[in-house]
Formats: sequence, structure tokens, C-alpha cells
Amino acid sequence: MEKPKKHIFVCCSFRTSGEPKGVCNKKDAPALVQYLDTEVNDRGMNDVMVSTTGCLKVCEKGPIMVVYPEGVWYGNVDEGAVDEILDAMENGEIAEKFVIMK
Repeated sequence: MEKPKKHIFVCCSFRTSGEPKGVCNKKDAPALVQYLDTEVNDRGMNDVMVSTTGCLKVCEKGPIMVVYPEGVWYGNVDEGAVDEILDAMENGEIAEKFVIMK
């Protein structure tokens, strides 16, 4: 495997005990990860890796998605947001509508 050019992290609210709690998990972030992974593959974005994370501590804006190396944090992400964010990524842009930190 080559080093990915982009890495997308999705908060799944896991705590140190491994138990999923919190807003992102309650808003079905694990299903969002599946959708995101499928979309990345369907779009042929072979240089993008998708991973889950523990709690990112921005619960009030969850589900949270972070894209590196840009370091852009997206909030209130759902399938529609994923589509817009990936569209922007393909065009070398940022989906400003969902940005909570950059």
C-alpha cells in the first residue's frame, strides 16, 4: 500500500474502555463510515484512506469528520454532507458549508 494523500477520520464516540457512547455514535456515525468508504471507492479515490476515531470532543457538532493533511474539521455530517465534501475534495476545494475548524 502506498501512503495515502488524504486521510479522513470519522468520530465514532469510542471511549477508552472501547464502549461507543456520545453524539456521533447515537447519530449513526458507524453507518456513515460505511457510506463514506463506499463513496470513496466508487469515486476511484484510491489515494484516500478512511478511519474511525474515538471521541473528538466536539459532541455538540457531531457527527464529526476530519480531513488531513489539510486539517479541516467538518461538523453535522450526514450522507448528503459526505457527498458535498467528497465533491469538493475531488475539485481541490473545501466544503465551507460544513466547516467547523480549519
